[in-house]
Amino acid sequence: MTDVVTVGLDLAKNVFQVHGIDREGRIGVRRKLRRAEVLRFFAMLSPCLVGMEACASSHYWAREIGRLGHEVRLMPPAYVKPYVKRGKTDASDAEAICEAVTRPTMRFVAVKSEDQQAVLMLHKVRELLVRQRTMLTNALRAHLAELGIVAAQGLEGLSSLKLHFHAVRDELPNHAAVALHALLSQADGLAEQVEILERKILDWHRSNDASRRLATIPGIGPITASAIAANVPDASLFRSARQFAAWLGLTPKAHSSGGKDRQTGISKQGDGYIRRLLVSGATAVLRFTRQGDPGKAWLLQMKERKRPKVVAVAQANKTARIAWAILRRNEVYAAPAG
Repeated sequence: MTDVVTVGLDLAKNVFQVHGIDREGRIGVRRKLRRAEVLRFFAMLSPCLVGMEACASSHYWAREIGRLGHEVRLMPPAYVKPYVKRGKTDASDAEAICEAVTRPTMRFVAVKSEDQQAVLMLHKVRELLVRQRTMLTNALRAHLAELGIVAAQGLEGLSSLKLHFHAVRDELPNHAAVALHALLSQADGLAEQVEILERKILDWHRSNDASRRLATIPGIGPITASAIAANVPDASLFRSARQFAAWLGLTPKAHSSGGKDRQTGISKQGDGYIRRLLVSGATAVLRFTRQGDPGKAWLLQMKERKRPKVVAVAQANKTARIAWAILRRNEVYAAPAG
């Protein structure tokens, strides 16, 4: 197997598929590997190019195989799919990966370190807990409304709702009081866990240079900055700011046929978590934009012509492009001169 120069590895939980070719494109190896055999197999190979689809465990395997002297490249699964000839088998997938990794126009995903993956776990767990907390508070509001207890929206309204519940708890039916108290205690516990995770994210943000530089951009706070810094370890993988914005799904979808160009709404592809954070930050920027702000004349003009959500997405697109420039040039944000 010393003549194998390119390997496609189809990842799985227990059974992996390998497809390797030589310099002439001839098949040098095609076999299945158990999980415990993967590293032993690559340790016997001479340094070669290894391609894998970017997925949950791909970054771990990329680090481990890279330590053995191989060049590992990760690719988005959607870009590998066109190279699958026929059928859906592990062998055909590995062959498609082996073919796709050699294409000069292929786009690759940067391999994340353990530290970056750990920070992203903080973000993902926080997002999950926030969703669960929202579900619990919505259920609490709905059940209390059935008993004639309502309050305004927002955190202040929720706080007054909790106080009202504790004040009238003894007057409520016993079963209802027990059920509502269970919801309330769960929501309070989740709120405490979210605060702990946010403190951990803030600590990492303060220790990371790229994250601190991103936070100088209006509309980007520690949560968004740390998410981008951990997700984009190498900004040079994107050729331009527009490509970075397209990766986040913030650019229009193109539909061209017969020489007619037509653009629809944003593609919403890529990392939806960062996209939501950027749009939320852009909404805050819109809220505080005033007449005479340097560099915001285009934004004010758009607000007069477009719906607020469209303007927020446009601002998020611009914020993403600025973030790419900050990462690519190792600079901090400088506000436009008045």
